[in-house]
Amino acid sequence: MKQSQTAKYVLTAAAAFTLAACSMPGAGPSARLPTLDGQPPLVVAHRGASGYLPEETLEAYARAIELGADVIEMDLVSTKDGVLITRHDPNLAISTDVAKHPEFAQRKKTIQVDGETQTGWFSNDFTLAEIKRLGAISTDAERPQQFNGQYKVPTFQEVIDLAKAKSRETGRTIGIYPETKNPTYFRDLGMPMEDKLIALLEAAGWNSRGAPVFVQSFEPGSLKYMKSKGLKTRLVQLIDGDGIDMATGRMTYAVPVDRPYEWTKAGDRRNFDVMVTPAGLAEIKTYADAIGPWKRYIVSIKGTVGADGKPVDVNRDGKVNDADATSMAPTNLVAEAHKVGLLVHPFTFRNESRRLASDYKGDAANEYLAFYRLGVDGVFTDFTDTALAARKAWLKENGR
Repeated sequence: MKQSQTAKYVLTAAAAFTLAACSMPGAGPSARLPTLDGQPPLVVAHRGASGYLPEETLEAYARAIELGADVIEMDLVSTKDGVLITRHDPNLAISTDVAKHPEFAQRKKTIQVDGETQTGWFSNDFTLAEIKRLGAISTDAERPQQFNGQYKVPTFQEVIDLAKAKSRETGRTIGIYPETKNPTYFRDLGMPMEDKLIALLEAAGWNSRGAPVFVQSFEPGSLKYMKSKGLKTRLVQLIDGDGIDMATGRMTYAVPVDRPYEWTKAGDRRNFDVMVTPAGLAEIKTYADAIGPWKRYIVSIKGTVGADGKPVDVNRDGKVNDADATSMAPTNLVAEAHKVGLLVHPFTFRNESRRLASDYKGDAANEYLAFYRLGVDGVFTDFTDTALAARKAWLKENGR
């Protein structure tokens, strides 16, 4: 299904990912939006069209582009023979059918990844040829399962080639948003990925400020290293958290998403929350162009706690989740980030009702609208079409 013309934006070479207002149907020449550059926010397809197809596959990326995504997002891990592939986790058990391959049974092991004990099969123990024998699977049981095992794990180079081909085919620039995933883990294995990432972007002709590329990481050291080695694309500091205390709405922290793992190794006990302070944002601005915070740093949620101190299953569906909570007043993070010149791209927006606060009435569009109205510069979404429809409605609100 093709997205309508409202999704046909061209990313200018002079300012990567600045959506030209004149390319929007009905856009007024003087209407300014609350984003940092006054332009419409980007719709970033998180791991591709991962709400519909197994994530981080060429098929998922192609579907997201077909739906109208401005940018496709991918996580990079390394194979045994040093090839960058698109997987969210080094542990292949999470997103592939490796457990169904008896020839690899002996490679199952239990190790530490960023301080977390994991059991499974790990990308660094497999050559690319071996990984190409695996099939990708959905990582969410509530999402379509009929495609499991049908699609292969792509290399980063294959995704670059896809983005370029689809840009030519559609006549609009499709951006990419790669992440160095678990960079300390791979560096400790003697398999650093940063230089390879830079080399691939250089070979693609995309190592420039105006390239349709954002490079992201949860580890500041990875971003700083790439910047020092001549990476010229926009850089994004990701900011994570573990969960929300339903009684207070405050962020909670636990391994492995309490802090950048390089901080843990160095004995730095600060959590990610220091990055969203004025001082933290100012520090990020010295090496990055944007932040990618978990959306709860911008709009948190608060639930009902019973006399036993436990969260209450308000909607009585047998589970306690976001649907049993309501949104809190937004923080000033977007404004504070904009004040120092940082773009804000929160993650991750999803359609499932269990992931929507009760005041959104089960309609994901209401959540997007809340964030668009706050001036975010882009959103990471598993459902490109929903994000675009909400953006269209929001632009109409603004006379665009």
